[in-house]
Amino acid sequence: MAANSRLTIATHVLTWLALAQRRGQEVLTSDQIAASVNTNPVIIRRSLGDLRRAGLVEVRHGAGAGWSLARAPEEITLLQLYDAVGAEPPFGLHRTEPNLECPVGRGIRPVLGDVYGRVEWVMRRELADTSIADVLRETLMS
Repeated sequence: MAANSRLTIATHVLTWLALAQRRGQEVLTSDQIAASVNTNPVIIRRSLGDLRRAGLVEVRHGAGAGWSLARAPEEITLLQLYDAVGAEPPFGLHRTEPNLECPVGRGIRPVLGDVYGRVEWVMRRELADTSIADVLRETLMS
């Protein structure tokens, strides 16, 4: 099972935009961003579209075209990114109903549903407590 990297890509994109802004470069092209992420610009443009719809980035057309942060890096949380890219919960239940005649099959879904709900709550709280400014600061320290 492959992990979904949309949140990671979105975080990388916004952290790179925050660093560029700090260095006085207000706008980056999708090609410049893709070079940092080391991926195809089409993937970056798709991510930027999600982030634009969420009000986290802005796009300029014409001369000086490119992307920039719509808010200060301190005001953008990883939870906002998580919600913007439509990331899925970390765990899922069975795709089909387990055998309800089995004592484990009968009770496993509600138990795991509760556990997974608590895990997601903790994850969302941690993402809400982490800003793009935090990620940039810690990235530059490594």
